[in-house]
Amino acid sequence: MSKIGAKPIKIPNGVTITQSGNLFVVQGPKGKIEKSLINVTMEIKEEQLHLTPNNNITKPSMFWGTASSIIRGMIEGVTNGFIKELNIVGVGYKAAVAGKNLNLALGFSHPVNLPIPTGITVETPKPTIIIIKGIDKEQVGQFAALIRSYKMPEPYLGKGILYKDEKIIRKAGKAAGK
Repeated sequence: MSKIGAKPIKIPNGVTITQSGNLFVVQGPKGKIEKSLINVTMEIKEEQLHLTPNNNITKPSMFWGTASSIIRGMIEGVTNGFIKELNIVGVGYKAAVAGKNLNLALGFSHPVNLPIPTGITVETPKPTIIIIKGIDKEQVGQFAALIRSYKMPEPYLGKGILYKDEKIIRKAGKAAGK
């Protein structure tokens, strides 16, 4: 029995949820998200969504809680949206948005150019701050992780791309000789 899956999901005003087969569609003021979720059926009662697992699988509760969390994220995305903020630390490291590309200068011999996926907006209010916005939690987090993977924070100098408010545990440098 899944505790998360058993809880009903409150549907805010202006949000509609439909299911056709395995495809769940959540539509709200900020847009529309479609996801395929297997082994779960939905039922709407009094502005609340109740999910039930299909009984034709061996362990139905495995997918039940996950599907519930994904649908909660979809509802949050179409009502408020998601934001990830990245900070770039390092001398000469910077970012800029040029059209539909994000250009990163990260100390390599070449600039890193990343195409911005559809459904995501990227802003650079300062050259060392990247703000990623979108309605799909998975897509926003995945793009932020992709950007961060180009220059992971290193523990000796603390340089690299960090999430906002992320703390890097610094290591001591090499001890001086005798």
